[in-house]
Amino acid sequence: MLTVTSVNVNGIRAAAKKGFVEWLAGSDADVVCLQEVRAEEAQIPAEARAPEGWHTVFAPAAAKGRAGVALYARREPERVRIGFGSDEFDASGRYVEADFPGVTVASLYLPSGEAGTGKQDEKYRFMGEFRAYLEELKVRAAADGREVVVCGDWNICHREADLKNWKTNRKSAGFLPEEREWLGKVYEEAGYVDVVRALHPDAEGPYSWWSYRGRAFDNDAGWRIDLQVATPGLAGRAVKAFVERAETHPERWSDHAPVTVVYELGV
Repeated sequence: MLTVTSVNVNGIRAAAKKGFVEWLAGSDADVVCLQEVRAEEAQIPAEARAPEGWHTVFAPAAAKGRAGVALYARREPERVRIGFGSDEFDASGRYVEADFPGVTVASLYLPSGEAGTGKQDEKYRFMGEFRAYLEELKVRAAADGREVVVCGDWNICHREADLKNWKTNRKSAGFLPEEREWLGKVYEEAGYVDVVRALHPDAEGPYSWWSYRGRAFDNDAGWRIDLQVATPGLAGRAVKAFVERAETHPERWSDHAPVTVVYELGV
């Protein structure tokens, strides 16, 4: 079995004070992918930076207090790569990947964007470069006999079933037609699989992010933007997928919830 969890921690220093460390200690995951770490490695409390039993890799952003991704693994990676060969984005703390026996696991924090602004233009530039890299990664992995899973905050809902209030968000970043079309091409043309959706084809959600504003969490008015996107061979071995949603609002240590998938590698 290979259990992989992905979660946007919304600032690891704050999350560590609110329950992340305890959650990690109780996790059954073999690999945990983090996004929006928002700290240099030296700034992270020791119990979150180097927890017992974990090998950690951090890829902070050059801009202080922004973005940042990380990987925690039970075994030491065979190889680590930070960034995907982009002059513009490799220092932005948005991508790290690690090779383990037979599988590459990556943590992605795709820009959130903001409709009608330069932030959205930046998001589209990232999407264009990253799509090309996904295709390259898949070919390279296949040549090495490896599978791939890119976990993270993709900041795009593909279908209406992926967010509660889709009718009022049709002009919002994260659900724009261009974004949804791009993600569709990742699946249909680049040949990757949305693992959670494949296991829950008819479900509303399951949502993984709820705004701190209003009563979004209590009303389950969420978005499914945290994804595990895998090559078909690995996706076909997924036997269980679930969102680790907190029972109550005060128990949340992030505005996102961990998304966990169990892969049966022996089949």
